Amino acid sequence: IYPMYDFAHGQSDSIENVTHSICTMEFVPHRELYDWLIEKLEIYPSHQYEFARRNINYTVTSKRKLLQLVNEKQVDGWDDPRMPTISGLRRRGYTPESIRDFCDRIGVAKRENLVDVGLLEFCVREHLNKVALRRMVVFDPIKVVITNYPVGKDEVLHTENNPEDKSTGERELLFSNELFIEKDDFMEEPPKKYFRLSPGKMVRLKGAYIIQCDEAVKDETGKIIQLNCTYIPESKSGSDTSGIHVKGTLHWVNAKTAIPVEVREYDRLFKVEDPTDEEGDFKDYLNPASLNIVNTAMAEPELANAKFAERYQFLRKGYFCLDKHTSETRMIFNRTVTLKDAWAKEQKR
Repeated sequence: IYPMYDFAHGQSDSIENVTHSICTMEFVPHRELYDWLIEKLEIYPSHQYEFARRNINYTVTSKRKLLQLVNEKQVDGWDDPRMPTISGLRRRGYTPESIRDFCDRIGVAKRENLVDVGLLEFCVREHLNKVALRRMVVFDPIKVVITNYPVGKDEVLHTENNPEDKSTGERELLFSNELFIEKDDFMEEPPKKYFRLSPGKMVRLKGAYIIQCDEAVKDETGKIIQLNCTYIPESKSGSDTSGIHVKGTLHWVNAKTAIPVEVREYDRLFKVEDPTDEEGDFKDYLNPASLNIVNTAMAEPELANAKFAERYQFLRKGYFCLDKHTSETRMIFNRTVTLKDAWAKEQKR
């Protein structure tokens, strides 16, 4: 119907009652014809606005390049949590509030520049810290046996759902003589200023008791498979009368009631700030560590009730949300963002 794009653009916007036709800077020379046609045809006056593309570092925003990634199976579709699309950000767990905050902070400009993705991550951390429910998940478990705790006893403890929002209330935790903690929260020969668990040392279990490691049990190969510990009965969180002060606090789960979950740790899609500015194919700079799948994680049973609309902080790990591929037999959680900016340290090196 239309002989060229300039004839179609303004008329199409007008027919669809578009008030603001948002374009990138290359459309500036076309605005004069856009306005002229609308005026001469005496149709609804849509208005064209131009501003620079908002490029973000460690990713690409070109539709052509994103289409390549999708077609070549480098990502899991347009809503892959590593993609800079609205559907990708939504699946990763970014909230509308955090995205709007990011947009407000960067504003609108006529000059192209590279926006630091760290600002976007800061915005989502700020919001999720206020709204995310706290849960404990052990990614790489090692069993802890509390040798002086009654076998078969399950003690009900209470801990907050979100210390930033008291209206979220508390949840129950079951404490027993068999627990899981992270393997890397124990070190047989620790360096100075190591405040986690080691032989003869004490730590507090979040929302529970202070424990001391008495023995590291090893298999025939010398691998540590179990930690035998004792607990301090007077050190219960919220009513501690032990007088013992420890610097380390660890997250944990009850080995008898914990549920298995799959955790997908997403990171930045590219390993360089601006892959389009490098030599060769931009796909050569894809980050091979942009997705790490953890199949060994054990979670507190409260996560069995997780909802897609909710966001969670896995204590000491980061912020997470349910993935769309979650089923009745397999719960999958996507990492939205880490608790701190891990890339900032890398850039300083």
